[in-house]
Amino acid sequence: MDLSVIVLLLTFVVLLFLNVPIAISIGVATFCAMLVTIDFVPAAMTVAQRMGGGINSFALLAIPFFILSGLLMGRGGIAHRLIEFAKVIVGFLPGGLAFVNIISCTLFGAISGSAVAATSAIGGFMIPTMNKEGYDKNFNAAITVSSSTTGLLIPPSNILIVYSLASGGVSIAALFVAGYLPGILVALSLMAVCAVYAKMHGYPVGRIPSAKEFVKKTVDALPSLMLIVLVIGGIIGGIFTATEASVVAVLYSLGLSVFIYREVKIRELPQILVKSVETTAIVMLLIGTSTAMSWMLSYENIPQNISESLMGLSDNPLIILLTINLILLCVGVFMDMTPAVLIFTPIFLPIAVELGMSPLHFGIMMVLNLCIGLCTPPVGAVLFVGCGIAKTTIAKLVKPLMPMYAAMILALLAVTYIPAISEFLPIYFDLYSK
Repeated sequence: MDLSVIVLLLTFVVLLFLNVPIAISIGVATFCAMLVTIDFVPAAMTVAQRMGGGINSFALLAIPFFILSGLLMGRGGIAHRLIEFAKVIVGFLPGGLAFVNIISCTLFGAISGSAVAATSAIGGFMIPTMNKEGYDKNFNAAITVSSSTTGLLIPPSNILIVYSLASGGVSIAALFVAGYLPGILVALSLMAVCAVYAKMHGYPVGRIPSAKEFVKKTVDALPSLMLIVLVIGGIIGGIFTATEASVVAVLYSLGLSVFIYREVKIRELPQILVKSVETTAIVMLLIGTSTAMSWMLSYENIPQNISESLMGLSDNPLIILLTINLILLCVGVFMDMTPAVLIFTPIFLPIAVELGMSPLHFGIMMVLNLCIGLCTPPVGAVLFVGCGIAKTTIAKLVKPLMPMYAAMILALLAVTYIPAISEFLPIYFDLYSK
């Protein structure tokens, strides 16, 4: 291993240990690695150029709009409407509130595009409600934390846009459609765990809703759910591109939150806009610095070296894919999704393609894998939010999370080894050809 790579890894690990923000850690580590081979000024210019080039992409224009749309929907009062909608669908089953939690988090995560927002909005209501009904507090938090990540697979999803950039141009529309079945599979896997848990602990059964109540709750939630239909329907129908869909999502979210639900006041819009700019700036800084580190690794032939090592590990594609998944699971424990996708896609995608896996299939597998890292210690952002809402500790949450991890990993293995789960819908709608 070259000295520059050693410096890169050591600097990055030390900065993470010192709790330096991930974007700064990546940028400084890349700069220090370049100083090993070139002078200060050329190193600084190279990092700056690569960062600028990393965010100079038309596809990335969709990200700030989807972020703004998510913030508007998050503040627009849709959380309790989705919860009430989920109650009339599954609330009458044994342990029904656990199912309500999962469905609500999945839907809200998909609409807002943020697992943290889903945990905060849904968990803030569902965890106290489930506590009052006799459910275990830590189990309630575990459900919320794990199910909130499924919304990142169901469009609109910013991380799928980032993967499209990192992979060299896999269709964003195809990725969006491809995420539906894996996202639903993860949600169903978590519901299966909850069904067993509810039966073991004798959790209460809710009442069956009347036809009038069912219709009312469905109609109340329908405008919120229409955002998903509008975005994906427009893309599949060829009415607009994914980037144009993000603008449509903002206009729809604005009208819904301000004029229909009237949960967002006009005077609150500047605050929401500032928040969206702040979030966009963080995401773009992550993309820029991660692109610079990815270029540095490619310059040192790290992807090629890793590829040769993995291909020499076994002749069995199943073993190699399992190894890639294990590495990505470890990466997700310590690294945010955005830099992980940008740094490790150029490393592992060529290997996956050589094994016969399509770039679309690999992207869904990778994102699902890294979603698990969002709810694992020590740096899982969603995990910390869930602990704060439930007023519990990570140590107490790990035990009820274990069966959730197992369910998500089983879903990951199914997605990895059954390509049709990811590829069926994009091929069916003629958005992707292998």
